[in-house]
Amino acid sequence: MTAVGPSVEPRGLPRFAMRANAWLVYLFFYAPIFLLIVFSFSDDRLVGRWGGFTLRWYGEFANNSEVQQSLWVSVRVAVLSTLVAVVLGTLAALALVRFRFFGKKVFDALLYLPVIIPDVTMAVMMLLFFTRLFDVLDDTFGLQLAKGFGSIVVSHVAFNISFVSIVVRARLEGMNETLEEAAVDLYATPWQSFRYVTFPQILPGIAGGALLALTLSLDDVVISQFVAGPGSTTLPVFVFGLIRRGVTPMINAVSVVMLVASVTLVVLSLVAQRSRDAAGSDG
Repeated sequence: MTAVGPSVEPRGLPRFAMRANAWLVYLFFYAPIFLLIVFSFSDDRLVGRWGGFTLRWYGEFANNSEVQQSLWVSVRVAVLSTLVAVVLGTLAALALVRFRFFGKKVFDALLYLPVIIPDVTMAVMMLLFFTRLFDVLDDTFGLQLAKGFGSIVVSHVAFNISFVSIVVRARLEGMNETLEEAAVDLYATPWQSFRYVTFPQILPGIAGGALLALTLSLDDVVISQFVAGPGSTTLPVFVFGLIRRGVTPMINAVSVVMLVASVTLVVLSLVAQRSRDAAGSDG
């Protein structure tokens, strides 16, 4: 009886199919972005109709006071919430990786909660929290507070802590602990060991987490819309409002500016992550 070996499939068709599938996926993801950029230079007042090349809508974006105000609110919220989230997220990562304490598993599970729950659920939670908090402060101390810039910052910190902690924790778990032990053997204090050994090694992870938090804060719509107040509208919420009121190609220009800012932050985050990985492999 002749043994029959495994059949060899022709390579041409599978390779062609895989390449075609890859190009279709790229086209599906990036064609809308390309169209958005193209029509942001259209001279027609209709969003999806080409009317010749113009920079008019970028000029209107630069001269629109409402857009400038919402952009300034977004930048301030993003920077402040990122700074707070980086500090708290890094401390949370250090606590989970380096220490043992009662309720550690519960804290670890709760830390991942903002990552896995839907944005609308997080938004409703924050809305109820601030509504109840302001009522209690009003009844107890007579403080009449309202939703606004502060509530947006606190909400962004609440969900950014998790993302920062995850990135920093990954770096800590891949770090060589013998360097810290060597620093202690050389009579370094815990603060000196952290400052001169631990912190430089986790700095790329902190930078990556900060850039990720900054991007998420600048792009957030749902949570910001629920907890914003008069005069505290962020740029993504403002753009969402333009869609409901009737739009001009200025919304394309605004979207392109937001897209460029987000892509820039993501690229910087990837660079920081690569630096982190390179530092980890060298260590």
